[in-house]
Amino acid sequence: MCRTVDLQQAVLARNDDSAQELRTSLAARGTIAVNLLSSPGSGKTELLERELGLARERGVPVAALTADLATENDALRLGRSGVPVKQVLTDGLCHLEAVMLRGHLDGWLPEATRLLFVENVGNLVCPASYDLGESLRVALASVTEGEDKPLKYPTAFGLAHLVLVTKTDLAQAVGFDEAAFLANVRRVNPGVEVVLTSARTGQGVGTLLERALAVLAGGPVHRPVMGRPAGHSHQVPLLDHS
Repeated sequence: MCRTVDLQQAVLARNDDSAQELRTSLAARGTIAVNLLSSPGSGKTELLERELGLARERGVPVAALTADLATENDALRLGRSGVPVKQVLTDGLCHLEAVMLRGHLDGWLPEATRLLFVENVGNLVCPASYDLGESLRVALASVTEGEDKPLKYPTAFGLAHLVLVTKTDLAQAVGFDEAAFLANVRRVNPGVEVVLTSARTGQGVGTLLERALAVLAGGPVHRPVMGRPAGHSHQVPLLDHS
């Protein structure tokens, strides 16, 4: 058991080093990454498509990288926004890692890009432990998934800088208890902002883009109480806009 734990810590430590290098490299070119984590079927692809479309309309240079075990369905959907999109097939791996992400960005990410949205593999377990060099980590949950999601996946929600609730147009139909969900989020991540969204009605659409632009401009980022496990760090450098 000790060797298993030690090996996992070593793997995460190496990933954190790679993530910090990537974060620094992106910052040097004036780019930040936004890491989106959620369960499969949460609606993050539809919401992200709307956010990318808004960014394009506003002239914000954005790109998106989406990861899945199979198919290019999400890339095809996101591509409808008209921004650069790349599909990554993980060949069975349940999460992205910093080295893997950097390899896919090299030679692809347009130089003018200021916001890079990374749609992680649909999974709230494995991706939660891996820093991708992001400056903004976003956890999403749909109203159909239950109010106890943050308690079941405390690492994913506890390390988030922002939490988005999706599919709120279905809230009444499924009996979603908003107060209970918010209370559960506060238990694992006190002070984090929670935004209610619906890609279909437009509720909250554009908030993700606004929050990402605020971070790009050097604005403050929520610091989760949970922090990183001992020996790891998740620092967000401010970009030099001088």
